[in-house]
Amino acid sequence: MARPMPSTDTPLPVGHFRQAVTPIRTAAELGAVVREQRRHLALTQLDIAGLGNTGNRFIVELENGKPTVQLQKVLDIMDLLGLEVVVRAKAARSG
Repeated sequence: MARPMPSTDTPLPVGHFRQAVTPIRTAAELGAVVREQRRHLALTQLDIAGLGNTGNRFIVELENGKPTVQLQKVLDIMDLLGLEVVVRAKAARSG
């Protein structure tokens, strides 16, 4: 039995359920964060593809860390999931 699609009238939760800051250095790390947030929201890849007006293949590639996915689409999906990108200078390493 197919799960019903979440209503687009109901906004998805905003905010990350994990720690406030997650340094991302690879496409695979970003994909893992996106996957974790999607699962936390109890959504399927098809749900996100439909809500984000993109193909399921794009969601699969994003979550698998494909380094050549389109940046704007990534940002749109992250926004949909309540995630955001924050750019800052790296913290100095001690030791």
